[in-house]
Amino acid sequence: MTESRALPEWERISVLRAESEYESVRKDARVAYLIWVFSGIFGGHRFYLGDTGRSIAMLFTLGGLGVWTLIDLFLIRGRVRAVNRARRAAVMARHGIIDVAFGSERRLGG
Repeated sequence: MTESRALPEWERISVLRAESEYESVRKDARVAYLIWVFSGIFGGHRFYLGDTGRSIAMLFTLGGLGVWTLIDLFLIRGRVRAVNRARRAAVMARHGIIDVAFGSERRLGG
């Protein structure tokens, strides 16, 4: 059985601050799908997820004449997960926190 170590108060506050920052930049798959419904052919959902280059390509080709738009129907959820993973890692790194499988562990000496 492993003992759980309680974080010192200042580290706990740092983790809470990082979690709060992540929640403010996190993307929601439901919102991405809603945007896809109304502006998918123009790449609106891609703009929402920060894929600017692909968004512009979809905008000027009308979603690859609808093909890319249809394919994105099946790819949105995975793309939202990938974007959120990258954003969470960036936020945690900025706060000096090692993020292990969405669990937080404070790096020693950092």
